[in-house]
Amino acid sequence: MATEFKLPDLGEGVEAGDVVSVLIAEGDTVEVDQSVLELETDKALVEVPSSVAGTVTKIHVNAGDRVPVGSLLISVEEGEQQAEPEAEAPAPAQKKEPEPTARAPEPAPPRPPAPASNGDPIPAAPSTRRLARELGVDLTQVAGSGPGGRISQDDVKAAVRDRQTGGPAPTAPVELPDFSRWGNIERQPLSKVRQIIAKNMSQAWQQVAHVTQFDRADVTDLEAFRQRNKEKAEALGAKLTPTVLALKAIITALKTFPQFNASLDAGANEIILKHYYNLGIAVDTERGLLVPVIKNVDRKDILELALELGDISQRARTNKIGLDELQGGTFTITNLGSLGVGEFTPIVNHPEVAILGLGRAREEATVREGRIEPRLIMPLALSYDHRVIDGADGARFMRKIVDALENPELMLMGG
Repeated sequence: MATEFKLPDLGEGVEAGDVVSVLIAEGDTVEVDQSVLELETDKALVEVPSSVAGTVTKIHVNAGDRVPVGSLLISVEEGEQQAEPEAEAPAPAQKKEPEPTARAPEPAPPRPPAPASNGDPIPAAPSTRRLARELGVDLTQVAGSGPGGRISQDDVKAAVRDRQTGGPAPTAPVELPDFSRWGNIERQPLSKVRQIIAKNMSQAWQQVAHVTQFDRADVTDLEAFRQRNKEKAEALGAKLTPTVLALKAIITALKTFPQFNASLDAGANEIILKHYYNLGIAVDTERGLLVPVIKNVDRKDILELALELGDISQRARTNKIGLDELQGGTFTITNLGSLGVGEFTPIVNHPEVAILGLGRAREEATVREGRIEPRLIMPLALSYDHRVIDGADGARFMRKIVDALENPELMLMGG
């Protein structure tokens, strides 16, 4: 009996992908869950597993084709050895929770354009100005609906909704000069992943009221702990890295300050507190920056986290990561210390509200109890959304992380 296998739902608003390579040929025998092609989406490069088994009679796509969800991929003549097929093709990435996506909603009614600022005072009450600061709204870009163009709080909230739903048209790209006038140039197309990275970074920078705080942690004892236990981890095939230990420190802080494990729904004037801890890990790959997510970090011990971090990072670098593994994060950590970087300013991974950056630890002369000692000092950078988190809470959160890193035994016993 002939059976058709169509591209299943890829989850998280992904509606299509580009075929990178076809992994089977006509006449081949395929089994259930065998990968039949590689597909590049806006999120990642994924392998699409077959939901049917038998002999391939026809391949309906080629490398380079763009195929939407539901497109016919292959026809299979079922064999007697075939496993019972499911009623529907399983999606390689099941959508577990609704999150904001870049899909454009129905267009909202047009709002009047904001008047150009000419240096005159902006007509708005102090309470409206305070709300605009909290929501990161530039009042010079808001059209007032009151008498004489006076801006109300409703106008500010409407501006936030427009920004979140893509209401007003974004600023047009800057027209570039003809660089070939001064020498040879080469144009390289952006990959799908690089396009989505650019889009996400621009969206995060525009929507999040970024603040970055810096601190330093004495990780001498943490490094000694790591050295004492790294062979145990290696015996299990894992690496006990500073990032793994930092995951536990972050959980300690998130449980104390839940507003860092949240998202802002500015349109509804609500903060969404998440009672689960899924930490994203920024991974440098040949295709660009990916952020795979380790789920339920609070329920796993150090060795489990070391194994999972090594596995998920390797699969991200080799394009074997699943779409569901790039979703559902509540807080992100990025470590540039391995590349020799000290201080830097990470960008919040929207719709999260905070991200922690780890720099390279260096041995420094430090005064302890009146004596100068060499100590290993790690720079830390915490970026957060000032609409949700105040500076004082940012400082307390950072100190909680520093205390955890400086007292690893206490952290691991309590975490």
